[in-house]
Amino acid sequence: MPPKNQLAEQLDPATTVLLTVECQQGVVGPGSALPELAEEARSSGALHRVARLVAVAHAAGVQVLHAVAERRPDGRGANSNARLFRAAGRLPVQQHRGTTAVRIAEPIEVAAEDLVVRRLHGLSPLAGTDVDALLRNLGCRTLVVTGVSANVAIPNAVFDAVNLGYTAVVPSDAIAGVPADYTPAMIRNTLALVATVTHTDEVLGCWLGRTSRGAAPDA
Repeated sequence: MPPKNQLAEQLDPATTVLLTVECQQGVVGPGSALPELAEEARSSGALHRVARLVAVAHAAGVQVLHAVAERRPDGRGANSNARLFRAAGRLPVQQHRGTTAVRIAEPIEVAAEDLVVRRLHGLSPLAGTDVDALLRNLGCRTLVVTGVSANVAIPNAVFDAVNLGYTAVVPSDAIAGVPADYTPAMIRNTLALVATVTHTDEVLGCWLGRTSRGAAPDA
């Protein structure tokens, strides 16, 4: 974990964007297509911590961007070149555009100023989407990556962010994957090599110091 002053500098609200990855009802909600992942995201407290980070980001003036994965009902434009994609196409719950499955899941609150970027293909919230252009237009230098899954989308997001020149910050307790013991091992052996790994409370402490609030709001 970096020194507090270094983390505070990285998390300057003027140059930081908070990214939530696939925190949508069809992934982490009660009717998830991936119930094991949804259960881990909720029982571990990761989804609750994402909601707290979003709430404090709103109060501190940090831009929030929600990355959503979805499909057209006819599947046009979707990948079929990996087992993961083919399996996803057979799931009983589909992430179809315009359905409740692709709405941001509770307890995360979406504010009017939040950006929502939806992708129809691939594994990464950044590659082949509008995210990079939006981040540059926002003056972003640091991307805080949260959500699911630690198995696929989160490492993709972190690597893409670093390759594009952003500083990636990962609150390790605000991401989830399966099985439960995979996430800390992946963070320790992979993400820690390229990202600033910290905890939700450390991020909240940096942002709360810039607001008039005395404590993080409960989600």
